[in-house]
Amino acid sequence: MTANLMDRGENLDFCIGYLLRQEGVHAELPTTLEGKQRLLRALMNVWPPQPLDDEFLRAQDAELQAQLQDRGIVDLEDIAAPRDARPTLWQGDITRLRVDAIVNAANSGGLGCWHPLHGCIDNAIHSAAGLQLRQEAGRVLRGGEIATGKAIITPAYNLPSRYVIHTVGPVVPDGMPTEEQDGQLADCYRSCLRLAGEAGCRSIAFCCISTGEFRFPNRRAAEIAVATVKQQNNSKPPSPMSVVFNVFKDTDYDIYNELLGTHPEAGRSHS
Repeated sequence: MTANLMDRGENLDFCIGYLLRQEGVHAELPTTLEGKQRLLRALMNVWPPQPLDDEFLRAQDAELQAQLQDRGIVDLEDIAAPRDARPTLWQGDITRLRVDAIVNAANSGGLGCWHPLHGCIDNAIHSAAGLQLRQEAGRVLRGGEIATGKAIITPAYNLPSRYVIHTVGPVVPDGMPTEEQDGQLADCYRSCLRLAGEAGCRSIAFCCISTGEFRFPNRRAAEIAVATVKQQNNSKPPSPMSVVFNVFKDTDYDIYNELLGTHPEAGRSHS
């Protein structure tokens, strides 16, 4: 093990031990770097907002910044064609994107996913940003919730973006959205664009809001997303904001690629 990895291992042990002591729990520490990272993430996922020592925050931030360097940062200039006013399609991990704001598909509680190591985007964003994100969301909401179609904005902390905009899309248990739910999903995009504009953002990356576990049909969700953003871009005065549609699954990539009329391989992840 190199000195650098050894330092990371010791740093992770400190972070894990700190959170375990906050919870009054004892656990055997993993021996591998990956095991330590997974345990830290699991503890972060179930951490109730409370004061944190500066020493912990420095240690946590150092590890999360190292993880970001491991993943690699993707700049907007790397994926968007110069002087192209159309939205950009990019497939990959949204926590790697260096844009002014990324959009999080949040739950109504607004504090992130509470299921340890869950695969949702809410979990990924909070885990990569750090516990400050849950703290700040709690401060903004003050015990309240995010209504469907609405959004809140927070700093992005250890993410390469400047802000995270958290929005709550409609839940469609039967996979058959009503006209009202179509409107609520469109409101999510409008709410995010409004908050980004008020914060002075020049670029924003949208995830596939309400699809997946919220069961909004992927194609219909994409149609609403593209139509709403295009309507905003065609407003008077026109929006100066660059828009990225970020997808993770191949099926969503193919749908957005068709709707946007982009090159078949433009923005497709090969990593």
